[in-house]
Amino acid sequence: MQTVDFETLSVNAAQLIGKQWMLITAGTPGDFNCMTASWGGLGYLWNRPVAYVFVRPNRHTRGYIDAQPSFTLSFMPEAYRKDLIFCGRNSGKDVDKMANTALKPMTTASGLVAFEDADVVLECRKMFCTSMQEVDFINWSEVSPQWYAEDNPLHLLYICEITATHVR
Repeated sequence: MQTVDFETLSVNAAQLIGKQWMLITAGTPGDFNCMTASWGGLGYLWNRPVAYVFVRPNRHTRGYIDAQPSFTLSFMPEAYRKDLIFCGRNSGKDVDKMANTALKPMTTASGLVAFEDADVVLECRKMFCTSMQEVDFINWSEVSPQWYAEDNPLHLLYICEITATHVR
């Protein structure tokens, strides 16, 4: 992979996150977990490039995210769609995702885990985290029935500085 400046990245964030999806990967090379996500964004905040992602507090990956200062976002080619679906539907506490997919983990120069065949990898340093609260929604009934049933708690929002950008 080639390291580039984030500002030179020419991707459509809505397509990249909402359609292509991403693997949020946290932990160490010897002990990591990834999860598929399609909610988030890329932008500029606090005079730096940022990514923001949403993670349910009951996801296994959340513990890995909270235990380390940084994590990666890997955007895989369409050929990995089945693997992304598998990683979204299965918990790393129950199955070995790497043994059940074609994903090939790699370690970045800064020691973070990402995936070899990714089109884009963003290294992200956590800067802010908050729990979404029902009271903060302008119109809770627009959102709650579809996304937040009793067994689906409200997400945590992580805002992270993008510290490195890698492209294939």
